[in-house]
Amino acid sequence: MDYEHKAKTVADCLLSYKRDESGWKVCKKSNDVVVSWRPSSEFPGNVYRGEGIVSGSLEKVWECLKPVPNGHRVKWDNNVKKFELLEQITEDISICRTVTPSAAMGIIAPRDFVDVILVKQYEDGTISSNATNVSHPGCPPQSGYVRGFNHPCGCICVPISGEPNKTQVFSFFQTDLGGFLPRSVVDSFFPSSMAEFYSNLAKAVKALKDL
Repeated sequence: MDYEHKAKTVADCLLSYKRDESGWKVCKKSNDVVVSWRPSSEFPGNVYRGEGIVSGSLEKVWECLKPVPNGHRVKWDNNVKKFELLEQITEDISICRTVTPSAAMGIIAPRDFVDVILVKQYEDGTISSNATNVSHPGCPPQSGYVRGFNHPCGCICVPISGEPNKTQVFSFFQTDLGGFLPRSVVDSFFPSSMAEFYSNLAKAVKALKDL
């Protein structure tokens, strides 16, 4: 499988989601984030978009978000129980396994996901993580976990001109959770879990020692 090509395609896809304002319907608003959705063109579900301003420098925000084993994210993100590196493809591209805990009061069983992830930096200082599902010989489906599939998803951290201690964070989720979940459970889970994601990210950034 051409992991590099697949990863780079995701980065282009997320940028298009960020730029294209058409068709998004707001489904949740809080002080931290506006969450909206539209039908996915990747699978028979929705793509969810979060947009919010986080108090903290881009370096601090990225430190909390960056997809690395033993990183900060497993500590603050309630939807990431474990994050494992399966293979480093290039300096910026890796294959990783993410394990999620049960959710929605146990209706959603523990999941695992295998993704290719590209970390990309742009000339204006923007930094992003870009992920999508792949198969990898080192990680077949495992008992005790329902194998889910992430379609192009990730986070884009954008510096705010003149405000070095604030960062604009876009997040995109479009996940086939696998198994036999009622659509209503999935549709109610993502907006609330994304609002919680922003709230917990803000707390994690605040708690981080100065970089």
